[in-house]
Amino acid sequence: MSSPRLRHFVSSFLSVGVLLPIAAHGSPIHHRKRGVAPDFAEILSRMDDSAKRLKSLTTNLEYTTVTVLVDDKSTEYGQLFFLKEKDKDRRPEILIKFEKPDPKTILFQRNKAEIYNPKINQIQEYELGRHSELVQHFLLLGFGTEVADLQKAWDLKLTGEEDIADDTAAVLELTPRRQDITGQLTKVQLWISEDSWLPVQQKFFQPEGNYLMARYSGTKVNRDISSSTFRIDAAAGAQRVKMN
Repeated sequence: MSSPRLRHFVSSFLSVGVLLPIAAHGSPIHHRKRGVAPDFAEILSRMDDSAKRLKSLTTNLEYTTVTVLVDDKSTEYGQLFFLKEKDKDRRPEILIKFEKPDPKTILFQRNKAEIYNPKINQIQEYELGRHSELVQHFLLLGFGTEVADLQKAWDLKLTGEEDIADDTAAVLELTPRRQDITGQLTKVQLWISEDSWLPVQQKFFQPEGNYLMARYSGTKVNRDISSSTFRIDAAAGAQRVKMN
């Protein structure tokens, strides 16, 4: 995939909210002592533990994309399914099903991505190739990736604490270190639950000033998910278009 194709690819996924830190309520967690704010080292350690425990996930999604120049804001709602492969050399499987306002399905398997638009009954296919690792940085930012790997691509900084719904969250700011990431994002804010030690909210900033806010609800972690979940159920006669 050429650099222009990669920029278009990532931009497309930013526009539909395919950046996926997860609020993993109901998972095994390490509780902190109430009233005692954790230090940065403890936060990173707890995030590391949560990433290692995460095997599967389902969650409801709410993604809000803001285009600053024209003062436009749009929100999409759907579900996400995540399954980590037992073979560490294989990429996790991820299925995203947007339900409203416009149905859309996005599937990631191995080094391939597919986007199904039922309105035109078309499946767009992307071969990620050597850019698969970069896409994983976007998709898995905040969960499923060990802190040591995060620090290879991002400078991490603790900026404070905030209350999100019934949760207290440590707020982290991530600044990209890799040139291939700086072309897509200038920084990311993560709100890390101090109960689950996984993100409950995040905000992605693009170079032109636009941003994406992601929120999650009804999350189930480490439940059985059938491998048959990870397929696109397209209508008969769906057209496949290779985008590379």
